[in-house]
Amino acid sequence: MAKIELEKLVKRYGKVEAVKGIDLSIADGEFVVFVGPSGCGKSTTLRMIAGLEEISAGTLKIGNEVVNEREPKQRNIAMVFQNYAIYPHLSVRKNIGFGLYTSKMSKAEKDARIEEAGRILGLEAFLDRRPAALSGGQRQRVAIGRAMVRDPSAFLFDEPLSNLDAQLRAQMRIEIKRLHQRLKTTTVYVTHDQIEAMTMADRIVVMKDGRILQVGTPSELYEKPVDVFTAKFIGSPSMNLIGGRRSGDTIEAGSGGDILIGIRPHDLTADQGNPGARISLSGTVTAVEPLGPETLVHLDVAETPVIATVRDKRIPEVGTLLTCTAPPGSLYLFDARTETFLGRS
Repeated sequence: MAKIELEKLVKRYGKVEAVKGIDLSIADGEFVVFVGPSGCGKSTTLRMIAGLEEISAGTLKIGNEVVNEREPKQRNIAMVFQNYAIYPHLSVRKNIGFGLYTSKMSKAEKDARIEEAGRILGLEAFLDRRPAALSGGQRQRVAIGRAMVRDPSAFLFDEPLSNLDAQLRAQMRIEIKRLHQRLKTTTVYVTHDQIEAMTMADRIVVMKDGRILQVGTPSELYEKPVDVFTAKFIGSPSMNLIGGRRSGDTIEAGSGGDILIGIRPHDLTADQGNPGARISLSGTVTAVEPLGPETLVHLDVAETPVIATVRDKRIPEVGTLLTCTAPPGSLYLFDARTETFLGRS
């Protein structure tokens, strides 16, 4: 295991600066997730840590040692890719142990590591099969097993679940998190899926345009986002944003104001006569999404799209007028000009 430190890290492709001098310290044994839209620099940063991309400027330390000039194999890290990168002509056993064949370990020690990885990942019964006989989730476990047997200082995951269906992604999220809790190996994980970030990370790093916007625990980013971008990116469905104005303790919705009012869909619920509501909005139902215990309702509120929640069995009809309220403490207030977070109300 090892601490990873990024100091003023820069990556340039010609005149284009893809990563713009970021600073970050990842603690020994921590699970950190980089999240952000396509092109934000998260995968480029991961590849610089791995040694697959040259560092244009700044310093990268792994285990308190500067590794800028070290080859990937000299950094004692293991990387798991999106496309598995396993060999179809080799058995699961040989795929998992592939990185050990040039090592100086005894055959008994190599076999013991492969067997242990197979046991931890639930692949014991599949060690002598070819990858073609495995499911997508099992193939991804083979790729993780190949990384595990090297006993690396850090695991690097580059969107490893993107090729899996929704059910397998949910299963693999839990398996990777349990694996980390067991091994305690420093882990850096890149994804564009904020649900993966929220459910797996000790800390999340939100990136945009090659810069780090915010670093914090999932609850910190959810409750106190630094700006509108982070607020909308973290949480599903995305946060509603409407114009408004503030006068003392009074918050009023309406265009042309000095603030933006953020309301998460689960906080904006169909009006049930809530006299203590912090805000009330009425709009025309444009679509509904029944989810079982609740229904997401899409509204047109003065030409602004808004998502609210109905928690009973009543499903509003498209075209009807629906009034929704949000309780005190549920509003996120942002400066309309700078889009920076002002606080909760």
